[in-house]
Amino acid sequence: MRKPNDITLKEGIDKMLSVYKLRGRFDQTSIVALWPEIMGKAVANRTTQIYVAHQKLFVRIESSVIKNELLMVRTGIIQKLNERTGSEVITDIVFL
Repeated sequence: MRKPNDITLKEGIDKMLSVYKLRGRFDQTSIVALWPEIMGKAVANRTTQIYVAHQKLFVRIESSVIKNELLMVRTGIIQKLNERTGSEVITDIVFL
């Protein structure tokens, strides 16, 4: 039986992230974790390094062919990543 001041676990975690000002960092790490799921196995296997700094996603890819293909669909990738996190976490992608 719920009491009047009970909240769900999701609400509690969201509240904790906002109180401790961890929402931005949490969203950045979720972007890094979502990369293999969104981009697929072929791209994820050739990705050697991925990190977020100053709202830019830096991705090091071994294959120059895949890197060129990803450059052409950069805006679509940014849109998909931001949709999954629910906020605008990434504004640009830099392929290294």
